Amino acid sequence: MSSPSKGIHLAIAAAAVLAAAGGVAFWYATQRTAGSQSAADQLVTVNTATCEPNAITVPGGRRSFEIVNASDRPIEWEILDGVMVVAERENIAPGFRATLEVQLRPGDYAITCGLLSNPRGTLTVTQSEEAAAAASEVTLRKFLGPLSEYRVYLVMQGNAAVKAAETLREAIASGDLDAARAAWREARLPYRRIEPLAYRFSDLEERIDPRAAYLEKREQDPGFTGYHRIEYGLFARNSTEGLQPAADALVADLKELAARLKQAPLDPGLLIEMPAESALQLAQAQVPQGENLYAGNDLQDLAAGLDGIGKLAGLLRQVVAGVDPALDKVIEQDLQATRAQLEAVAATGHATYGDVPQPEREKLSAALTQLSESLRKLQPAIGMN
Repeated sequence: MSSPSKGIHLAIAAAAVLAAAGGVAFWYATQRTAGSQSAADQLVTVNTATCEPNAITVPGGRRSFEIVNASDRPIEWEILDGVMVVAERENIAPGFRATLEVQLRPGDYAITCGLLSNPRGTLTVTQSEEAAAAASEVTLRKFLGPLSEYRVYLVMQGNAAVKAAETLREAIASGDLDAARAAWREARLPYRRIEPLAYRFSDLEERIDPRAAYLEKREQDPGFTGYHRIEYGLFARNSTEGLQPAADALVADLKELAARLKQAPLDPGLLIEMPAESALQLAQAQVPQGENLYAGNDLQDLAAGLDGIGKLAGLLRQVVAGVDPALDKVIEQDLQATRAQLEAVAATGHATYGDVPQPEREKLSAALTQLSESLRKLQPAIGMN
């Protein structure tokens, strides 16, 4: 019979072999991903602490970036103009890559590199004939109605987000856990409807909606604030204790967001870009793994996000209907198909999003991707960037 100490030593050795094998597998996957050819204009590899390259220069116009995650944490990659997010890709898993296409005007931008606390890189966009042609195409006249209507929508949903957050704060102050959980679920919805524009205020988004995975100390990080900090307390720790400061801060930040939305610059180029980009973000970043990891109510959030996309698509269809009726019909069909797919998943009665099987998620992601592709055809159909 073997001695107990010998058994322990064998167990430790076996664990070490498994850990080493896991490390080798991750290294191999990362190297294979990073070393393959990219069809994008620029390949960006994000390591633990920086981007490679950390300083990028591209000509103005529509450009594509392939982002490779060579770190051991999920990442988001953003192009920032001051505090405004120009474009982003979220939830890129370790060893994987994502492609981002964006229309860029000449100027100086920042890029995020992994954790939110990491130093940012730089993106310089130079003058080009393509950028000059894009700028000359934009005409406001036929967009005045849609732009005005979307402004009203932003103001109404921004005010609704503040009111819902105040209700959440009151429930937390009363110590009623069930009421606070219900209020939290409702408080997310107005924000998700206006997220296509709201997320572009990067300073506010990093306070209102940061995910623990993007922070150095995860749930214990001081930067873990906003909706998901409150969600963690209510659904993971099953308590309202200690959440009052986070609730107060959320109300204050949403009031600031509502004020900015009233004054935010809106132009046809931005309006036409947002719905396709938002649909692709849902397909690639939220549907595969989920975002509300503690509450598990992603289907409710996705429905609100699709409402916001549908609002934008409806406004743009007013413009495209007289130019390309066939595309208008395709967009309507794809919107209906995506809603039907989401309703079909919800009808199965899963207790949390974590219970949704992978095949159902893949169908929903495919529907959103198809919708995004149809919405991207608006720009060439209308003739605007």
